[in-house]
Amino acid sequence: MEKPKQREEASRDVELKVIKASLREKDVVVSSPEGVEQLASRGYGSSQDQNLVLTLYEALFLMGKGIIAVEAGTRKTRKEVDFQQLLSHFKKSDENAWAKYLIYRDLRSRGYVAREGFGLGIDFRLYERGEYGASAAEYLVYGIQEGQPVSLEDLTRVLKYVHSLKKQLVLAVLNRRGEVVYYLLSKLTMKRKSVGNSNV
Repeated sequence: MEKPKQREEASRDVELKVIKASLREKDVVVSSPEGVEQLASRGYGSSQDQNLVLTLYEALFLMGKGIIAVEAGTRKTRKEVDFQQLLSHFKKSDENAWAKYLIYRDLRSRGYVAREGFGLGIDFRLYERGEYGASAAEYLVYGIQEGQPVSLEDLTRVLKYVHSLKKQLVLAVLNRRGEVVYYLLSKLTMKRKSVGNSNV
């Protein structure tokens, strides 16, 4: 008879099994049914033809955690790529790949489920702990990097768009040390103010 401790260790081994994934031009694909189920149930990727398609930041995050191993090439020339190679590959199509990854990693490490955003530069839809799959995302995350200018017109347009969706906008600012600071934006008002004899 199998002892409880042995069963516990066996179940941990199953959980720790590395999932194989394939690198494509703009994403990473998981094909194994077990891998698809395991990752999809935790809020990763999107289903496509019985496969799970991971975004660049999801793939980087999962690779960094040792959950997936990414391979590139044809069936005959397949070889595993490392984290740096995967990052370099994605930087070719998105110059902000590193920043998106750092923001995504920070959100996931805080226990949130972050899904791909939509429209006007929204990087992520953010779900509170335990809410993914149960309700729509209440927060939309707009990522910027410290020192990288963002016009007030762009920020106002994004804020109006988010409010039209009845969501809240979270501004994720990535500082030069790689730390992320979050600001909840609810209203952006510009008023003309008189200074001395001139209007500003």
